[in-house]
Amino acid sequence: MINENQFKRLESRLKDLMDRMEQRERELQHLMDRVEILDCVARHARGCDRFDSSLLASAYHEDGVDEHGFAINPGPKYPEWANAQHSRGSLQNMHNITTHNCEIDGDVAHAESYVIGLFLNADGKTARLLAGRYADRLERRNGEWRIALRRSTVDVAMAADASFLSLPYFVDMGFVKGMRDKRDVTYQRPLTLDETPADRW
Repeated sequence: MINENQFKRLESRLKDLMDRMEQRERELQHLMDRVEILDCVARHARGCDRFDSSLLASAYHEDGVDEHGFAINPGPKYPEWANAQHSRGSLQNMHNITTHNCEIDGDVAHAESYVIGLFLNADGKTARLLAGRYADRLERRNGEWRIALRRSTVDVAMAADASFLSLPYFVDMGFVKGMRDKRDVTYQRPLTLDETPADRW
């Protein structure tokens, strides 16, 4: 038999343990939310670069909205606009997500993601670099984080010479070229050294 003092000590230790478990559970949920939000932002970038409309649309809620300058599109329609803009102005594009900040308040999150966009111009000899940020309001609905509203900034832009891509020194290396469809090597399952339908430089 335990006496009253021993019982109180056990009760106190049990409460402390329960409090710590609840704290760990909150921390774990926060980390899971951060990962899912960053996955959503990355999914958007990949969808843009691969012209994968379904992947790109999946980053937005059905009533989500995207603002790129004066172009404001419903999230589900954004892929059509983005693919048209990217194909009109470039042969290749890469969206690089760098610094990412996120504030989570229940089922709503406010994120700022730095983005560096690299574009090989239609002439194949010049390129552009645009650096800016995505300001996102994301919402968790039915257990899934997606973008409810995205606003884009451009903070730095510059032009570049891309003639290196046509030099024999580079061409002779035979690098696989990124593709704007599912011929891209990253869609190969399982990934092997077998030749893919993707082009080489």
